[in-house]
Amino acid sequence: MNTLYPWQHASWQQWQKLRERLPHAILFHGPEGIGKTAFAEACAQSLLCETPNTDGHACGTCAACGWFGQYSHPDYRRVRPEILDDGESAEGEEAEAGDTKKSKSTKAPSKEIKIDQIRALSDFMNISTHRSGMRVVTLYPAEALNTAAANSLLKMLEEPPPNTMFLLATNSIDRLLPTILSRCRKFALAMPGAEETLQWLQAQQVKDADSWLAEQGGAPLAALASSQAGARETLDEFLQQLAQPGVDAALKTAERLQKTPVTELVAWLQRWLYDVLSVKLSGTIRYYPRHQKELAALAARADAGALLQAIKMLNERRAIADHPLAPKLFIEDMLLDYSTLFS
Repeated sequence: MNTLYPWQHASWQQWQKLRERLPHAILFHGPEGIGKTAFAEACAQSLLCETPNTDGHACGTCAACGWFGQYSHPDYRRVRPEILDDGESAEGEEAEAGDTKKSKSTKAPSKEIKIDQIRALSDFMNISTHRSGMRVVTLYPAEALNTAAANSLLKMLEEPPPNTMFLLATNSIDRLLPTILSRCRKFALAMPGAEETLQWLQAQQVKDADSWLAEQGGAPLAALASSQAGARETLDEFLQQLAQPGVDAALKTAERLQKTPVTELVAWLQRWLYDVLSVKLSGTIRYYPRHQKELAALAARADAGALLQAIKMLNERRAIADHPLAPKLFIEDMLLDYSTLFS
């Protein structure tokens, strides 16, 4: 059963060669939005499958594959932040009784992988495997590990139980502890080619696929998600403001877009600034080719050093964008700082 994306077939061949002498932990790393977690889970299923195909893919029909598809395989554990589980389970909960919904905690699901989730693996590893086979753990995104959880995982990686395989995936390898990196075999998953991903997006019936792909830096899954999120009008309005920076425009935009996720606005502005700097230095555009004229005009007005400093400050803003105390003020401050680059 081949569940890979079209651009992952070469990586699968590399994985097959690696299986001849498997390490106890593999870290899949690469840009966000290219399918790393799907690849890691395909690898996990292939390791647990009882009758794998000749190409190494899981058969999809044995009892182990049936359990895996329901995330109920006794020798498999998936560790990820609560917010990912919350989003996945929401669709299946619509038919539940209202009383059940009301009894649920109103606490926001965590975006971190917590130490309790890692400690829960201890019991899993201390019992025999179901059919004397492998025991597999997938964990993603690895950068979501909080400090306590990372240290607890490190102890497991230092003394791994026999017949146990850890498959980690990360969007930001530089945010992981060096000690965790040293205990894992690194497996790079590269950004796929534009032609291949454009064909795939068009097959998913994405309109303006080339624009969506460019705006997401070439990441096909991120492009698909953005196209389905219905944010085109908001993005266009935001880019229009960026093209004509000013105090009044900044205040009005912050008022209108204060309910837009701040992380999205920061990401859009980051890409815009990268394009302004790129146009100034080399005349090239990566993210917003439809705005070539506006980007060129801004690049002529801005100082390269100031742009670099603004990008650095924006990276710092992104670190706190998940929890802004006052979204409107956060957006105002961000856009007012941006406007000073061109005054």
